[in-house]
Amino acid sequence: MPAALSWLPATAWSTVTGASLPDTVRPVTGLSPTDRADLDRAARHLVRYMGAGEFVPFVADRAAGAFVHDASGRAVLDFTSGQMSAILGHSHPAIVEVVTGMVGRLDHLFSGMLSRPVIDLGEALGTLVPGLDRVLLLTTGAEANEAALRMARLVTGGWEVVGFSQSWHGMTGAAASATYSAGRRGYGPPAVGSMAIPAPNAYRPRFTTADGALDWQRELDDGFDLVDRQTSGGLAAFIAEPILSSGGVIDLPEGYLHALLERCRERGMLLVLDEAQTGVGRTGRMFAHERDGMTPDVLTLSKTLGAGLPLAAVLTTTEIEQRAHERGFLFYTTHVSDPLPAAVGLAVLEVVARERLAERAAVAGDRLRRGLVELQERHECIGDVRGRGLLLGVEIVADRSSRTPAPETGAAISRRCFDLGLSMNIVQLPAMGGVFRIAPPLTVTDAELDLGLEILDRAITDVTG
Repeated sequence: MPAALSWLPATAWSTVTGASLPDTVRPVTGLSPTDRADLDRAARHLVRYMGAGEFVPFVADRAAGAFVHDASGRAVLDFTSGQMSAILGHSHPAIVEVVTGMVGRLDHLFSGMLSRPVIDLGEALGTLVPGLDRVLLLTTGAEANEAALRMARLVTGGWEVVGFSQSWHGMTGAAASATYSAGRRGYGPPAVGSMAIPAPNAYRPRFTTADGALDWQRELDDGFDLVDRQTSGGLAAFIAEPILSSGGVIDLPEGYLHALLERCRERGMLLVLDEAQTGVGRTGRMFAHERDGMTPDVLTLSKTLGAGLPLAAVLTTTEIEQRAHERGFLFYTTHVSDPLPAAVGLAVLEVVARERLAERAAVAGDRLRRGLVELQERHECIGDVRGRGLLLGVEIVADRSSRTPAPETGAAISRRCFDLGLSMNIVQLPAMGGVFRIAPPLTVTDAELDLGLEILDRAITDVTG
């Protein structure tokens, strides 16, 4: 065992050295004829929706806990919780029970008709964040952000929306207009009044103090100076993620959200926080903004709320909801207030509370971070380890002294990880090395975390020597 990983159990290390891998978690030796035929059919018929990305060379057959399996029985350790969503792991018994029961009892209704699961989930969410007691239940994160920004425009009378230049809020309308990390070119003009400011990046700071540390206060002031120069008098909202996941896992410094809320108050804007990936326990608290002791005007939830199933929510104050209603707020969609996903969301909240999974995320996240930092000490290509709880980022660089981005190295490590049985997502952004987004389920075991670290260590060694 490498000395830098001496804290890992010897039994865990043995599973990824040499030929002693478990039968189910084993290096890929090529696609089976059936999988190859399935992927050929996919190539003929499916739209490629990932920009320059490609489909993973794997055809999933089933998933359970922290693993996804193909038809041959090969298991891949899922360090992204599906699409950063399955916080309870795959096929959690509580979710299976709810879905099985609800699909044969009450699945979908006329959009103006309520059901007890919707009322129950609305009540549960409406008591989780002090002051945000009104709830709208939808399906996806983009849809929730659309509703939040539509409400902000109606309530304030403005139309201008400010976001971060590294943000991702969705691929539809207003959400896409507020997304700056990818997908802006070739689709025509974004919504009128779309603006962006840089998010504070401690690893690559734009403004620094005398000792070289990130000066986020000065950067925030500079950003809003630009906003004030660009606005035509219609500022409606600022939309932000507490941790910019697709933006490279950029964790906003403590105190930043308070300061951002003050800037919004001064200009009559609403602050919308998008906690699609940070909400429902992932960062070690129920919601990431709790660390800062502040409450936004509007909170959007998705991904983690449905634990992998399509469920989203918008939370806001009674005052904002009343003002929106008086002005005729309309967001009438096909699946608004659907009972089946609402029942799932209620089960998710119950499991997270009963099993104290937010606390587990803090403990497991500390273990994972320690392992990643020890890998950083061994591998020059790991420039930075950042994030909170079980949402961590690892930035890959050419070397730590220059911090030169090394996206090709990151991509190669990602491919090798998958070959060895670990699914890792890497984001590639301008002026930034490839950044691994590591977000295993909150139910992940210590042994599974250790296995993931060992596979990552081997993959880096194989790629960089």
